[in-house]
Amino acid sequence: MTSPEQPGESGKTSEPAYADRSYRSAPAMVGGALLLGIGLWMGGDALFRGGGRTPWTAAAALLLGVPLVVAFTLRPAVFANDDRMRIRNPFRTVVVPWAAVESLRATYSTELVTRGGAKYQLWAVPVSMRQRKLNARSGGKVLVGAESTIHELRTLAEQNAVRPTAKGEPEIRWAYEVIAPALLGLVALVVLLATG
Repeated sequence: MTSPEQPGESGKTSEPAYADRSYRSAPAMVGGALLLGIGLWMGGDALFRGGGRTPWTAAAALLLGVPLVVAFTLRPAVFANDDRMRIRNPFRTVVVPWAAVESLRATYSTELVTRGGAKYQLWAVPVSMRQRKLNARSGGKVLVGAESTIHELRTLAEQNAVRPTAKGEPEIRWAYEVIAPALLGLVALVVLLATG
């Protein structure tokens, strides 16, 4: 998913605006869509048919629940291009240039370790213990699931760490678009339940 390269002022092409590769968990996305559907159906019913304080409580619960479901199921993704990897986790986004990557590993979770020793989990690349056992039995010859993704990301890191545009420090941005509505919903729900 790259945007077409546009010539810059100097006549050279600019870097793509989007990542070349993306990694997401399909089961998490399907589960998230189902949870959202059920939650919106039940919450919508309580909003429009409920009496008394029920619509307000349903609205507060939806304001809390919808961002959290989106954060943990639909939001996680890993994007990789020639210069960096962007890790979008439930509550923050971390951009790590390839030169800052020390290692990528899949144990009980998938982790990226930077040269400075910081660790970041890759929520979008879940580790299946069953697939890890299959990989161990095959002696590492058959890469499945997270193992194949980690192998591909390690290859990208090794090949691109020497690029001048792949240098720099990791950058972290908190996902306030998820945190703020969830906190607002939590406060509203607590107030409604405490005063009910």
